[in-house]
Amino acid sequence: MTIERLNCPPRPPQRTLFISDLHLGALSSRPDLVLRFLQQHRADTYVLIGDILDLWHPLLPHWTAQDQAVIDHLQARARSGARLIYVRGNHDPDPSLIPPHARLDADYVVSHVHQTSQGKNYLIVHGDEADDRLIRAHMMTRLGSLIDHGLRRCDRLLRKVSRRQPHVRGLVDWLLIAANKMRYRGRIYEQRMVNLARAKGLDGVICGHFHIAALHDRFGLTYANCGDWVDSMTALEDPGDGTLRRLGGRDHAFGLAPQIGDRTGAATQLAQKVMTR
Repeated sequence: MTIERLNCPPRPPQRTLFISDLHLGALSSRPDLVLRFLQQHRADTYVLIGDILDLWHPLLPHWTAQDQAVIDHLQARARSGARLIYVRGNHDPDPSLIPPHARLDADYVVSHVHQTSQGKNYLIVHGDEADDRLIRAHMMTRLGSLIDHGLRRCDRLLRKVSRRQPHVRGLVDWLLIAANKMRYRGRIYEQRMVNLARAKGLDGVICGHFHIAALHDRFGLTYANCGDWVDSMTALEDPGDGTLRRLGGRDHAFGLAPQIGDRTGAATQLAQKVMTR
């Protein structure tokens, strides 16, 4: 008796997409660009690394059909079998307070560990853990949202007057970028995040929060930051082979150029270069 051997195709790699700081519900968000990116980059697992929602402030209601379309897309992916992991950020409401229309079928956590096919383990946290205690205060988050909301209102008026193209940064954008760079000087935040992973015996950290995309190992472990969908328009992926790759970029999001694609261990562009895109 002979046994026929079946040539079964190898199982495709499980793709994980990391994305953060969508700020859905805020004037600064770009849900139209987020949705197009998600439609172009489907994954088996979506790790949402904080500040996905920014609708907790009762004085600043701003929820559009485009914001809802992003949530509906992620919900559809979950119904199709994809896993959603939602790491809470400092702007996200408590999961129990998320309105039904914005709630996802996700695992809501404060941190997560992503294990690659090569056996590497990365700490997943939003990143506000590295802020000074005063900055982390909830009142400061509320104040920051109010200031950002006011500046974005001004920016919208200036855009109408100047008829500036959507991809061109305005004065308000450059002011916010400059303020963020000043906070980021010396890369102290990156070192603090890497030290969190080192203390847990892990191989690196993947975070968001700072709105500055990065992927490097200059502090001895991997530091990966998703960037944001307010300015840098970037995300990260593990395509299933155990490496991390940076996706997107402003030019790609606005259809002006191919996406960037840094990988773990490669010579990575400096965060300052990302900010000038």
